Amino acid sequence: MPSGEPLAIVHSPLARTRETAEAVARAFATTGRPVPPLRPEPGLAEIAQGAWEGLYQREVEERYPVEIAGWRRDPVGVHAPGGEALGDVDTRVRGALARVLADLAAAAGPGPDGTQSYYDPHAGPWAILVGHDGAFKVALMALLGLPLDRFWTFTQTTTGIAVLDVRNGRTILRAWNRTDHLAPLEREAAEATRAEEDAAAERARSGAL
Repeated sequence: MPSGEPLAIVHSPLARTRETAEAVARAFATTGRPVPPLRPEPGLAEIAQGAWEGLYQREVEERYPVEIAGWRRDPVGVHAPGGEALGDVDTRVRGALARVLADLAAAAGPGPDGTQSYYDPHAGPWAILVGHDGAFKVALMALLGLPLDRFWTFTQTTTGIAVLDVRNGRTILRAWNRTDHLAPLEREAAEATRAEEDAAAERARSGAL
């Protein structure tokens, strides 16, 4: 990661991503580093899923078997009833990326050869984007120049981290879906589970309820 501070923490305006962005900002504050400004970006909102919103996956599969099968087979041609078409998502995500990249380009200034250098991986500028699995898949397709029908090629875990360099309009994917930072939480969860199992076993041996 660059040694300098990020220009901003750009996040989807939805509550869960706003809260994650705020947590990132607090992490900067606790280490004594300057806190980057938080900037909501509507273009990074998750794909609107219409009639599927608020339903569990099994409920969607039970109520909309044809539509969900079509979405999984052809995400460009099929979308949730009343939901957002992937082409429309692509348009707004590209707009959001253009605004972020314009800010980075303005902060970077011209490169050594006089051309615009969007990103110096050793000195920045850089930004943190906080968004959603679906919207970020679309963003990755746009940045890497891949067609939208490759939508299902990449998966992303909740709070998974991606690192991309953009230099002179060309994107380098350096990391995708990094989850190393979740290891302490996973250990804590495993230890809590073992403690509960040990307590249950002890109650069973003692006859306690």
